[in-house]
Amino acid sequence: MQKIHASITAVGGYVPEYRLTNAELETMMDTTDEWIQSRTGIKERRILKGEGKGSSDMAVEAVKNLLSKRGIAPTDIEMVICATTTPDMQFPATANVICDKVGMTKAWGYDINAACSGFIFALTVGSQFIETGRHKKVLVIGVDKMSSIMDYEDRKTSIIFGDGAGCVLLEPDTDGYGLIDSILRTDGSGRVYLHQKAGGSVKPASIETVMNKEHYVYQEGQAVFKFAVKNMADVSAEIMERNNLTAETVNWLVPHQANMRIITATADRMKLPPEKVMVNIERFGNTTNGTLPLCLWEWESRLHKGDNIVLAAFGGGFTWGSTYIKWAYDTK
Repeated sequence: MQKIHASITAVGGYVPEYRLTNAELETMMDTTDEWIQSRTGIKERRILKGEGKGSSDMAVEAVKNLLSKRGIAPTDIEMVICATTTPDMQFPATANVICDKVGMTKAWGYDINAACSGFIFALTVGSQFIETGRHKKVLVIGVDKMSSIMDYEDRKTSIIFGDGAGCVLLEPDTDGYGLIDSILRTDGSGRVYLHQKAGGSVKPASIETVMNKEHYVYQEGQAVFKFAVKNMADVSAEIMERNNLTAETVNWLVPHQANMRIITATADRMKLPPEKVMVNIERFGNTTNGTLPLCLWEWESRLHKGDNIVLAAFGGGFTWGSTYIKWAYDTK
């Protein structure tokens, strides 16, 4: 019996129109364009504007983009996994909200929260339903409205993050294309360095937590940076070694767009030249779960059937991982 792989057969993406530039941030806090670019590589980031707009609204646009390109109906989708750190609400799952808004009435699904690593975690989980034959069409979404949990008086965090959504469709393949391997890791001791202090069951929302700005992202940048540089690079090198990949045979690195220095360190560890590395951080910033699928969305026209692609991510928690994909199609 031929082995079934979960192959990506379509990609969709969406970023809001509003551009929050470094120049605008200079008017909001003590920072400069030079300071931001030298530390992160970011020039601007997209922000979702509008009363009552949430992560699901961006995801809906990305999903519609994907369905149109693939030429299938919403009712063809059997399962939806949404990776997000900023769900529309604590419950129901944002995946369920997206299904309702798009009309994916025959799909079931749920959310995954693994911070910035959520998309590759969700991709690995979704692939299991394809590989076992349980489903034929699984939609994996990465979306975050990070602006909703930013303190725009805190230059340590608010300069980094933006809003955006991307998604991929997984379908079965028996010709050797698709998701080949994943290495996923967690270390819960890292939670002290990057987290949201209030809003969960340990510290429910109260007047005090709101006044103390405890619903915004808290980050100890140096500790996070050191851990991310080492572990994202290590796991990417490990997946290459495990699958007999070399700098010559890897066509693309798709790194989480957290920080340009982290991206460069990962590429250097893999001995990959800059032209093999997908980078859009200067325009979108860190969209958390949206970074990887947004890269695939932007580079889709340059991908070719059989390309060896390595995805790598690192997130709060700590979470990190790498996934090896053999690309399944040429873009028409």
